[in-house]
Amino acid sequence: MKPTVRLWKPVLQAQRRAFSTSPRRLDNYAFIGLGQMGYQMARNLQAKLAPSDTIRVFDINTAAAEKLAQEMKAQQAGGAVAEVVSSAADASREADTVVTCLPEPQHVKATYEAILKGKLLARSKPRLFIDCSTIDPSSSREVAAAVASALPDGQGNFVDAPMSGGVVGATAGTLTFMMGTSESLVGRVEPILLRMGKRVLHCGPQGAGLSAKLANNYLLAIENIATAEAMNLGVKWGLDPKVLANVINVSTGKCWPSEVNNPVPGVVETSPASRDYSGGFGIGLMRKDLRLAMLAAKEADAQLPLAEKASEVYETAEKEERCKGRDFSVVYRWLGGKE
Repeated sequence: MKPTVRLWKPVLQAQRRAFSTSPRRLDNYAFIGLGQMGYQMARNLQAKLAPSDTIRVFDINTAAAEKLAQEMKAQQAGGAVAEVVSSAADASREADTVVTCLPEPQHVKATYEAILKGKLLARSKPRLFIDCSTIDPSSSREVAAAVASALPDGQGNFVDAPMSGGVVGATAGTLTFMMGTSESLVGRVEPILLRMGKRVLHCGPQGAGLSAKLANNYLLAIENIATAEAMNLGVKWGLDPKVLANVINVSTGKCWPSEVNNPVPGVVETSPASRDYSGGFGIGLMRKDLRLAMLAAKEADAQLPLAEKASEVYETAEKEERCKGRDFSVVYRWLGGKE
């Protein structure tokens, strides 16, 4: 049976009015993982919470946590009280809602193990755990089972909610979240995610959000390489890259890498390629997501004939100093494309 995909539109204006006109209990939040994405997401979440709420932040990079706390305090009048704590367990102890945004499956597992071993104080309603990390669905389901075991009788609910939109979207609060949870929890989770993004797609039960995210990113990985190859081919044939991109974008080859994130410098002025492939979605992150998609496909017995070659392309390109750490569209440079 196919999961239903539902688009939830922002209702933040109504939520803000509710803060000042309706009686409400104080809410405690924890945000764990302050990398490039998590830092901006936590900042937006804090800014859109009521001043009576509290948000406790933690990252192993204490400098990042302290810097974020200072930024939060600077805008304190319009947001929740912010505190920096020394561990994931400390952040979560009094939290009604815990949001995590971590790099790899092992980080997610270790963090939730620490949280669940901590002395979680009883809450008046079931504690909500929202993991925005991009990991494989099996690891996510493993963590969800650990939460259910440690907090029986429905006292803990684990939701996967990976996002799309990159650092730019995280900063602007325009992320799209792909949510995996039961239908009964959608109404509680959705308003929280909309404080950090502009749309939430309910993809099905727990784990479904990650499945949707990895399927999308697998397609993106392939499209990016194909676009770089096609653009390189056309340029070497003597075509003006802007003319070629225009042809593609009004024809059947149109895709996000050709239209928005074109890999040829100067074709799209706002693309990473036009600023020496800086910013954007790092090639290492794309290689990671591709690896996770391949792992999940193997578990599901789904064939991905192009995956191995695509993975080889990203891995080889990333090893070159001129490509390392840059936007994944840098494969055009690796191909020897004219810049």
